[in-house]
Amino acid sequence: MGENVVLYEKKEKVAILTFNRPEALNALNTEVNLKLIELLLQTENDDEVKVVVLMGSGNKSFVAGADIKEMLEMNSLQARRHALKAKRVTDTIWNLGKPVIAAINGFCLGGGLEYAMACDLRTASETAKFGLPEINLGIMPGSAGTQRLPRLIGTDQGQGIMLHRRNT
Repeated sequence: MGENVVLYEKKEKVAILTFNRPEALNALNTEVNLKLIELLLQTENDDEVKVVVLMGSGNKSFVAGADIKEMLEMNSLQARRHALKAKRVTDTIWNLGKPVIAAINGFCLGGGLEYAMACDLRTASETAKFGLPEINLGIMPGSAGTQRLPRLIGTDQGQGIMLHRRNT
């Protein structure tokens, strides 16, 4: 597995996990999802870490969604397994016992937006662009994005984006 697809850095009590595929706009592939789960669980078990920050390398993208090139080569069973891994990442972020912050720059699309919505807090640069473009491919967001998005931003046009999640 590529060790550098997600970088890990610990600064004092903050674990910084950086999606590191800038040539692919940090698109999510199998390697990224497996490494991200591994690192999230590592931070969960590290008593020194008090908060986790997710960010994208480069200046163009937090995460531009799933790696479509990888998905085009999958049969339906492989695609289902891939979607379940992505859902596992989202669930791991959502259920992590420590606050998770998404530091969003550039594109935050599809799975990237799903991961950001699972975080406790999101902060975005002025260049951030958000979307769930799966509908253009004839598929649904696979990790509860259609449920989390209206809960975060509301269903009224005049309602602003909320920065906090869960009332648990």
